[in-house]
Amino acid sequence: MDINSFYKILSTAVEGEASDVHLKAGGPVIFRIHSELVIVNAPTPTKEWINEVVETIVPPHAKKRLEEEREVDFSYFHPEVGRFRTNVFQQKGEWCIAMRYVKTHVPPFEELGLLPILKTLAESPRGIVMVTGATGCGKSTTLAAMIQHINQTQQRHIITLEDPIEYVFEDDKCVIEQREVGLDTPSFSSGLRNVLRQDPDVIMIGEMRDPITVMSSISASETGHLVLSTLHTTTASQAIGRVLEFFPPHERDQVRRQLAGTLRAVVCQRMVTKEGGGVIPALEILINTPTVRKLLEEDKIEKLPAAIETGRDDGMQTFNQALYDLVKQGKVSEEEALRKATNPQALAMNFKGIFLDEARRILS
Repeated sequence: MDINSFYKILSTAVEGEASDVHLKAGGPVIFRIHSELVIVNAPTPTKEWINEVVETIVPPHAKKRLEEEREVDFSYFHPEVGRFRTNVFQQKGEWCIAMRYVKTHVPPFEELGLLPILKTLAESPRGIVMVTGATGCGKSTTLAAMIQHINQTQQRHIITLEDPIEYVFEDDKCVIEQREVGLDTPSFSSGLRNVLRQDPDVIMIGEMRDPITVMSSISASETGHLVLSTLHTTTASQAIGRVLEFFPPHERDQVRRQLAGTLRAVVCQRMVTKEGGGVIPALEILINTPTVRKLLEEDKIEKLPAAIETGRDDGMQTFNQALYDLVKQGKVSEEEALRKATNPQALAMNFKGIFLDEARRILS
């Protein structure tokens, strides 16, 4: 095998609609296609070949970090194949490579199966919008669709801070600058410290990962900016607790009150297999309505799921409600919906026409 074999593997992955490529010495080449791991008929990578690939694809600015930390994220672009979000890491003292294909075309809302409420959220003049979910659920793609919607419909200055850059945007009605951590700014904290001096209207932070990113988001939204970011949680209501966990206990009350005033919405998504193949996102949506804001101010976070369930008129919905709608629309089977439901027993009752009003009792 030579480096051209590596390019052939990437090309085959793109042609086969794989989302991810996994390479390690002594193991088969693995693609992830529609959430399933697939062994590819290709020569088995050797240690020497993997080392050659690593030396070729790791950019100069990331090599020192790789040497010191034994793992690194970066964006890899091949002009004839495309762009990949790449992680090089070690296991048993040998390099492994995980690559996610990033489509250059940002899919529109309709193609992704996203709800119109996300366009409304993208058009917000200020506040924090978080897109959450498990790894690989399409958070970055949803965020990219929201940014592209802003780009096509409003005249705004957008600055992104990413590690690494995934989707590349071309200016339409907006002016967009994309900054990659490690290449364009030494760290998230450095980039965030200076971003408000760069006259942005919209700030996209690749991931909320520590107190610095959270407080920078709050500060920016308090001064009239729209902040878009991602977070790893399995439900929308969990995002609040996850953010507060970044802070020591004595600071959480203050942060919670600030979130009550600056949060715009939390969109949590799970990928669900469609009837006939492919996937579609099921969305749980939390909007910071007066009811939600009061719950945050009074530290009644445990009641947020009930507020979501009863807030459909405000654009909110639970995963169970989202999955029920997808089944009724003929897009998803009942069996798949039950597998992905937060509360399968309640959803099974819904399919039988039984709907309990427990959420209103909890709120009252």
